[in-house]
Amino acid sequence: MLIVQDGIPQPETVNRDLLQKIKEKKRKQYSCDEYVDGILAGNRVMLGQAITLVESMLPEHNALAQEIIEKCLPYSGKSIRIGVTGVPGAGKSTFIEAFGKYLTSEGHRVAVLAIDPSSTRTKGSILGDKTRMEELAVDENAFIRPSPSAGTLGGVARKTHEIIFLCESAGFDVVLVETVGVGQSEIAVHSMVDFFLLVLIAGAGDELQGIKRGIMEMADAILINKADGDNVRNAQLAARSYSNALRLFPPFESNWKPEVHTCSSVDRSGVPEVWNMIQRYKEQCTDSGYFYEKRNRQALDVMYAAVDEQLKQNFYNNKNIKHIIKGLEDMVISGKMSSYIAAKKLIDSI
Repeated sequence: MLIVQDGIPQPETVNRDLLQKIKEKKRKQYSCDEYVDGILAGNRVMLGQAITLVESMLPEHNALAQEIIEKCLPYSGKSIRIGVTGVPGAGKSTFIEAFGKYLTSEGHRVAVLAIDPSSTRTKGSILGDKTRMEELAVDENAFIRPSPSAGTLGGVARKTHEIIFLCESAGFDVVLVETVGVGQSEIAVHSMVDFFLLVLIAGAGDELQGIKRGIMEMADAILINKADGDNVRNAQLAARSYSNALRLFPPFESNWKPEVHTCSSVDRSGVPEVWNMIQRYKEQCTDSGYFYEKRNRQALDVMYAAVDEQLKQNFYNNKNIKHIIKGLEDMVISGKMSSYIAAKKLIDSI
């Protein structure tokens, strides 16, 4: 007769003590006033949690986020907002770290909103900018927030404009928005910043054909990065080519003449000159009234963009639309109805 012994008792697959500690440390849900007080006090942890609420798709989080933003709004608007874009490999993140470290050494507080591209398949993002800005990430006067682009135009996160308000309310007087790359769609970044900086490198191909005209027309300045070592002369030649090309463009509404500078993020040469240029830009545009006129237009653009988004959400959440949309999709796929007629039927059903 075969007898099977019980054997050694197996431990539980769940560590009960660890689970209890996790529950005890579970993030507390703060009130709106607690978030606002923390943000105004410059608490970066509270700022980060508030930004998470802004980025959340949950209705309850969105409602709390909007309440926080509304109370922080009177304390915002006191920074210079700088958009940084450029070709892949131009060293945008490296430049931002060198630029940010220079600014903090000069007594400024710097917020970096680094937009990472979201996968169209998985909807995920790497969010690795903190690993590329190791020095700035540990600077107590800097705040780095990588955000997923969430498939929005130009790789700009849908909530970036609201996040800028929160960062300004937390006392950051320089806000840098790093974008995914270069292209016509980067107009989305241009529409939310005061100064638009295009970062390029020399020797990566035809300097004037390798970049789209549209992005150059939006740039308030072009920065030729990696101007160090054996590449100094190439960078200077590229800067000269871009300076000549910019003279062919029509004048800016601000009457600012775009400048071309060279820079090395490695030895940090040229970095102070970039900041001096941005200060001259702000002074000139403030004196002419253009600086705040542009911000007012941007605020209205955001309002209408929010209207478009809300209308789209309301449309697809409408009961009538949900009821008939599958049937219309099947008819379009089978060729029994044109796409335009199906769209008209959807609109008419509201």
